[in-house]
Amino acid sequence: MSKICQITGKKAMIGNNVSHSKHHTKRSFDINLFQKKFYYMEEGCWISLKLCAQGLRMINKVGLDAALKNAVEKGYCDWKDIKVIGE
Repeated sequence: MSKICQITGKKAMIGNNVSHSKHHTKRSFDINLFQKKFYYMEEGCWISLKLCAQGLRMINKVGLDAALKNAVEKGYCDWKDIKVIGE
């Protein structure tokens, strides 16, 4: 899973660069994606997630367990895609 947020499912969009003369060339709008480690209390282990800023805000708001369950339910990530650290 490259350049896709594991919590929100956001991915890069395609658009146009528009010059002063209105000439359009293709470009991609990448998301603010970064790698973050969390301690998963329910399993008692550290996990690593690729997420965007909005995904981090969602985890802060609803909690890690609820955000992961919601993401798996919607199909943004799978339990086997979540990287466990230290095992």
